[in-house]
Amino acid sequence: MDSKRGSGGAQEGFARILANTGWLLGGKGVGAVLSLAYLAIVTRTLGVADFGRFALVLSAANVIKTLVSFDSWQIVVRYGQPHLASGNGDALNRVLRFCILIDLGSAAAGGLIAAFIILAFGSLMDLSAGMGWQAWIFCMVMMITIRSSPTGVLRLFDRFDSGAFAETMIPVGRMIGALLAWVLMPNVTGFLIAWGVAELLCAVSYWWLAIRVGGDSLGGWRAGKAMDARTENPGIVGFLTATNLQTTLSSVGQQVAVLVVGLFVGPAGAGLYRLANQLANSLTKISSLLSRSIFVELSRTHGSHGHEALGMLFRRTNRLALIAGAVIIVLILTIGHPLLGLIAGKAFLPGYPLLVLLGISACIDLIGVSYRPLLMATDRATLSLRITLVSTAMLLGMQAALLPLYGTIGAAAANVVASIIGFAMMGLASRRAMSR
Repeated sequence: MDSKRGSGGAQEGFARILANTGWLLGGKGVGAVLSLAYLAIVTRTLGVADFGRFALVLSAANVIKTLVSFDSWQIVVRYGQPHLASGNGDALNRVLRFCILIDLGSAAAGGLIAAFIILAFGSLMDLSAGMGWQAWIFCMVMMITIRSSPTGVLRLFDRFDSGAFAETMIPVGRMIGALLAWVLMPNVTGFLIAWGVAELLCAVSYWWLAIRVGGDSLGGWRAGKAMDARTENPGIVGFLTATNLQTTLSSVGQQVAVLVVGLFVGPAGAGLYRLANQLANSLTKISSLLSRSIFVELSRTHGSHGHEALGMLFRRTNRLALIAGAVIIVLILTIGHPLLGLIAGKAFLPGYPLLVLLGISACIDLIGVSYRPLLMATDRATLSLRITLVSTAMLLGMQAALLPLYGTIGAAAANVVASIIGFAMMGLASRRAMSR
């Protein structure tokens, strides 16, 4: 009887993973189509120099947001799940408020970092005093619209469709804002206002939907203190730290890798490497979307259906990731070369070998996409962090060793080797977690 229940739970979870990933892909698809239109408006309106300033402000804001923001949605899902199952809405609300405090603290830290960067390096970015203030205000808008907590509520209640709808508010808002800026204020300030309003629209949509979906299940907003969540949910601080450091290491590690290539082989080689890396990651974008869906279902299955159902679901997601990775490798080998020429032109075709190697590396990460969510769902976030730290250090160390000898090919090969090592360590840790 337990075996049948476990099989049913795994089957339901696997179906939800496919459905939720479909919703995430749909939202990204809408954004991709609209982005082509509004980027055409911005580039043609601003010209090369002003678009460069606009892009610098956006890049600085996004980097700061990545550095200071926590994946608090994972805390809502991981530690809110047992409270939701037991009907303890007040405890769930304290977890949510604890995450909101984290997001607010991240926003304050991001504002200070943005002020320092603009004051110290504003002249290097060719930003006037007035433009510097505008850049700082835009960065603050990006900080206060961190929406990880309401995202966690929607995923906790299995409403990925609502999350996809809220996420489309950014491309829709940018499209409308770009048209208005083009007509009313065709300069950098106008487009910054448009992008900022789009972020606010998305954040408001997330919170409105989260409160509507959660309803009475979210408990009382004045029931106890938010910081009580630390004692009510043992391990929550360690989980928070581990997940944030993993996200930071993964994203910053890739950016530093591009800088290392630039230092050794110059801007041309770094440009080829960056383009190949972006194309490879775009082909495997499904891995990050799958990871979000998988973590939610593994956490739910672990708490509701037991270890056997968790193992069944884990094996099914592994098979799905293996098929997806194999298909993408075939696509890279068959259409990668003409795709590179179509997108970037003949001048970038020498980057095809880099695309193949970096694509293989990304596909290895895709095949192991279930490992990290499993470790986090089974309270092994610290172990996952240590493995990420080792693999990131291996990547940077091997790049430094291979770049002087083999150039950009050596750097790309370092990615493959680091991905294999990370895959092996994550796989071994996951098998041990399942055996226990």
